[in-house]
Amino acid sequence: MDLSLMATSLPKLLSAAIVTLKLLSVALFFGLIIGLIFAILRLNKNPIINKFAYGYSYVFRGTPLLVQIFIIYFGLGQIEYFRSTFLWTVFKEPYWCAIIAFALNTGAYTSEILRSAFETIKPGIIEAGKSLGISSKIIFYKIQIPVAIRQSLPAYGNEIILMMKGTSLASTVTLMDITGVAKHIVSTTYKPLEVFLLAGSIYLFMTFLIHNLIKYLEKKYSF
Repeated sequence: MDLSLMATSLPKLLSAAIVTLKLLSVALFFGLIIGLIFAILRLNKNPIINKFAYGYSYVFRGTPLLVQIFIIYFGLGQIEYFRSTFLWTVFKEPYWCAIIAFALNTGAYTSEILRSAFETIKPGIIEAGKSLGISSKIIFYKIQIPVAIRQSLPAYGNEIILMMKGTSLASTVTLMDITGVAKHIVSTTYKPLEVFLLAGSIYLFMTFLIHNLIKYLEKKYSF
């Protein structure tokens, strides 16, 4: 075990952890918005809207995240018309391609998590609000959404952890996150055990923090 290599690699991997956290936080932010929108669409009684939302969820949950990243980063660039549009300024950047892939992927899972949470809300809560003369919009935004978010915290906590580990795939499109930096160090030192053991420990510590944060929120906002 080369301890000196681990000591010199640690600062580089910790710096790369900032990139990983940025990818995770931005992807979760947009993914939560996407997930909430599609969860609402899934609850819509219109069959066309419902099936459209289900189709999005089915496609992104049914295909590997790595394939989605490759299609967005490599695939869209092969379409000549697409390269001539203003969207190309965004999609030519590996960072934004990774963010878009992560956001769409976690958005699909989040939509199902929130949909199931909405469906478990007792009708009596909504009826109580209506009996007090509260409009349906206010009931939805002030009662249903907060209740659904609270009920979905355990499942959503698991999704955050899965997404955090999924960010390691950003290294496949040249981003220097924890995995990307670890692969670079290994390519120059030829000592994968020490480097990946260190990288894995950082991921494990981040998982520990996320797990305990969700646990704290569950206790704080439990009914």
